[in-house]
Amino acid sequence: MDIEQFRKAGYQAIDNICDHFYNLQNLPVRPDVEPGFLAKSLPDAPPEKGEDFQLIADDYHKVILPGMTYWPHPSFFGYFPTACTFEAILGDLYASSVPNPGFNWAASPAATELEMVVMDWLAKLFHLSPDFLNSSGIGGGALQTTASDSALIAVVAARSKYQKNHPDIPIEKMIVYVTSQTHSLGAKAALVLGVQVRTLEATTEDDFGLRGATLAAALKEDIDMGLHPFVLVGTVGTTSSGAVDNITEIVQTLKSVDRDVWLHIDAAWAGIALSCPEYHDWAHLKAINEYAHSFCTNLHKWGLTNFDASTLWVRNRRWLNDALDVTPEFLRTAQGDAGTAIDYRNWHLALGRKFRSLKVWFVLRAYGTEGFQKMVRRHVNLNEKFIDLVKSSNLLTLVATPSLSLSVFRLDPVDTTSGERRSRSATADALNTLNVQLHKRLSSRSDVWLTQTSLNGTFCVRLAIGSTNTEEKHIDHVFKLICEESEATLKAEKWLKD
Repeated sequence: MDIEQFRKAGYQAIDNICDHFYNLQNLPVRPDVEPGFLAKSLPDAPPEKGEDFQLIADDYHKVILPGMTYWPHPSFFGYFPTACTFEAILGDLYASSVPNPGFNWAASPAATELEMVVMDWLAKLFHLSPDFLNSSGIGGGALQTTASDSALIAVVAARSKYQKNHPDIPIEKMIVYVTSQTHSLGAKAALVLGVQVRTLEATTEDDFGLRGATLAAALKEDIDMGLHPFVLVGTVGTTSSGAVDNITEIVQTLKSVDRDVWLHIDAAWAGIALSCPEYHDWAHLKAINEYAHSFCTNLHKWGLTNFDASTLWVRNRRWLNDALDVTPEFLRTAQGDAGTAIDYRNWHLALGRKFRSLKVWFVLRAYGTEGFQKMVRRHVNLNEKFIDLVKSSNLLTLVATPSLSLSVFRLDPVDTTSGERRSRSATADALNTLNVQLHKRLSSRSDVWLTQTSLNGTFCVRLAIGSTNTEEKHIDHVFKLICEESEATLKAEKWLKD
């Protein structure tokens, strides 16, 4: 393909993408395919000779798109929606046109320095402490792939820091702390590093957030046994219910025991809400800024930026360099030796890295602080509408306190005889079975997608709002479908007479 052929194909691609978004809400959220469908539609080997690009593009629409789940769909309410904006798409396109591995400043000065700038912009957007700014010369931030990678990097740095300060402690006595509501990223980091992991209970009574007393009891027990907790993954906005660990109490506890415990804050989804001052107390921002060693949020969840774009800030960049700096002769540069530039290869696990900062820069300039705040508040308002609908229903109840744009609910019908919810008389197992069947019915639909969770033994359904395309009519539609499937479930499970 020469330049003019690329120009023609590029125009066509943009037209096709625009047509796709015009038609998006008319498409199914999830495809009607079975595992192995694609291999049956494609040759079992690459072509001997190159093919015309028009044929390739046609097959993309014919073969690939019918097998896609559309996360930006206005009726996608599962997991947490993946952000998608045209500004970010264009940023990715421009970044792809100037490919560079970005592993040090010399590899691409603009890529490194733009990342430094946008990470400082984001830190200010989220009102993080100046300690986390690249411009501080001490702390700083870098773009990563996902929150799981960010957590792994934080735990690697925490382990290195602890071993440096306590060189005589064997690794088998070191422990990662997570909670019963922490994303799997905490346990996976411990698995990768070969260290113990302890799960601290986040109770229903505490709204599924970790409290300081629970942490204090665990620390005393482990320390008395000669063990060494060295990092705690605290969560602001858990995946299951949007719960928030009581970071204020956690910080007070960690300070009181005078132990060298790293506090990593995983705010992968909810951290974006820090752009709005009204959520600072809810997220314990003051305590985070006072004590946390590292902080992560994902722009590609609720931050208007296409996947992938996770952020990681550390209070002291030396912790990353001490843990991850490997500099063979061929990677040495004058700027690196002089310490006049950041080499981001020492801030993550891989060597090369994508030019993610360009799309972030496009998004930040196009939306500004007001754009982020408007998006967050609009989605919270849409969730409040859904909450009102649930509360007015004789079929559904909320299982946990709603969190920003996330609600967790279950089928718990009112008994027509007693006028009370069936949870007053039915067993927990019976209600769980009922809700498993409800979720199966909802999952069989292609026009909406909601995901399930279990909160301390209570099976329930999640509704997460985050697509830029979701409007009030989509909330009305999904609620209507949930009620219809709830009625069908009750009849099928013989909780109601025909």
